[in-house]
Amino acid sequence: MRTIKQSKKLKNVRYDVRGPILVEAERLESLGHRILKLNIGNPAPFGFEAPQAIQADVVHHLPEAQGYSDSRGIFSARTAVAQYYQSRGLQDAHVDDVFIGNGVSELISLVLQTFVDDGNEILVPAPDYPLWTGAVSLAGGTPVHYLCDESNGWMPNLVDIESKITENTHAMVIINPNNPTGAVYSEQMVKDLVDLARRHDLVIFSDEIYEKIVYNGAEHHHTAAYTGDDVLCLTFSGLSKAYRVCGYRSGWLMLSGPKHLAADFIEGLTLMANMRMCSNVPAQHAIQTALGGYQSIEELIVPGGRFYEQSMLADRLLNEIPGVTSVRPDGALYCFPRLDPEVYPIADDQQFVIDLLRSKHLLVTHGTGFNWPEPDHFRLVTLPDVQMLEEAIGRIAEFLAEYRRAKGTSRP
Repeated sequence: MRTIKQSKKLKNVRYDVRGPILVEAERLESLGHRILKLNIGNPAPFGFEAPQAIQADVVHHLPEAQGYSDSRGIFSARTAVAQYYQSRGLQDAHVDDVFIGNGVSELISLVLQTFVDDGNEILVPAPDYPLWTGAVSLAGGTPVHYLCDESNGWMPNLVDIESKITENTHAMVIINPNNPTGAVYSEQMVKDLVDLARRHDLVIFSDEIYEKIVYNGAEHHHTAAYTGDDVLCLTFSGLSKAYRVCGYRSGWLMLSGPKHLAADFIEGLTLMANMRMCSNVPAQHAIQTALGGYQSIEELIVPGGRFYEQSMLADRLLNEIPGVTSVRPDGALYCFPRLDPEVYPIADDQQFVIDLLRSKHLLVTHGTGFNWPEPDHFRLVTLPDVQMLEEAIGRIAEFLAEYRRAKGTSRP
């Protein structure tokens, strides 16, 4: 019998957030160890629950959610999304511009399968949310990573972006607020990115899943508000993070800009949506209530709120560790600290994370897993409560102290 192998299409596809590091964590758990998993931004295990109104609305609509819906999503959900963007200055947002999906992740894959031809280049930030890189590769395209500048608050490097545009470049991905860095882009930065796309006739894919999770007076600016009628923009967002319902798998995509020039693409996207029949219908009923109801997220992102306090604490504690620097996150649910290579001469950051896991039973994600080019960063999820977060970063500090002693890089 012949050996059964994976498709060659997966050759360049990685998703290290749940790769070998998680396999090792599960092995340790099978031996009876308790692992603190800070590798994935999943609020539920850390005591965050869906707002009662959202749960009640989903339960209320269960009897009428037993069959397939329109492949683009139920009308009330798509209307709510369109009205949400209208209220934020996008007056042309229309119900027919909205597709509902099983989270942003499914919609990313649908869009790229529809959009990308073999060899097309798509600009993706580094560091990135790795699904973007993997999905571009799976669709037959080539992800080209543009650098975000740590010394400038992790803002995209416009010069680097422009230097990497070729005649084969077809689109640019923007992740704002950014995962994994927590950067929230200024209005001018968003305008500059849009202008760059305009000059080079690029489509914009704007991942805004963390749009409601911002701190310290930072303001999120919707990319689509600046694209006008000459830059096609696909905006991705959903309920997973701000409404703490990752498991509901309820996200959306909105198209804006010169849609008349994208009729063929939209036809293809509709075909792809039809092929998967529809997204999870019960969870679609959560969207109207979530967007139109009381915004409980606002209690979590201000001083005294858990998201805020935990993010600021993590930033402070990480910066207190010798040889570690972390840019304060102004959004999202993560810190992305740097390990000074002179203090921590790490050649393989995935192995470094596995060594930390084995030693301290704490799981984080290595920076190269987010397509950062150097093995000198890691991502820490800031969802645990203050006490648990102090313990977790204390374990990291202990491990790094042991590492410095072992490598002879300890300093007086």
